[in-house]
Amino acid sequence: MSCSLDKDTIEATIDFHGHNCPGLTIGIRVAELARQRLGIHKTANSLCVTETDMCGVDAIQFLTGCSLGKGNLVHRDFGKSAFTFFNRDTGEGFRALFLDKGKGEGLEKEERIRMLLDADLSDLFETRDIDAPPVRPARILKSIACDRCGEPTMESRIRLFDGEQLCLPCFQGVEQKI
Repeated sequence: MSCSLDKDTIEATIDFHGHNCPGLTIGIRVAELARQRLGIHKTANSLCVTETDMCGVDAIQFLTGCSLGKGNLVHRDFGKSAFTFFNRDTGEGFRALFLDKGKGEGLEKEERIRMLLDADLSDLFETRDIDAPPVRPARILKSIACDRCGEPTMESRIRLFDGEQLCLPCFQGVEQKI
């Protein structure tokens, strides 16, 4: 079945992102899948863990309400077009992997976008259910001043090195094993 989102919603997503492209369309379709399967639509207790930083992440943010600032959009730089969604209200979740098996190879951009919008979600994504949230809710922790640069840093990101409490950039500047 082709994309169930109305034209105005798709246009608003494109406006949010700044341009239309196949990557954004992949994000539109996976966000559509999350909305259908889990009822995720700008709810406070939704969660997305994205394993890529491609254009589609903007569609996920716009269509689901998950964002980095709220701590319910988490980026894990694995280089995969994979997305895990979880609804903390219902305890349900799934991981979707984009199946880019040469789909649309050789097509012009607009043709590829149309192909992605017209495809069945089951042809675009391999999904598997998950039964526990992939990350815990965001926490606000105390800030500690870095002993080198003096900048306040969340305590969970401070590293102890030779008796000094260092932020990650300062730590990386003195520790050669990273």
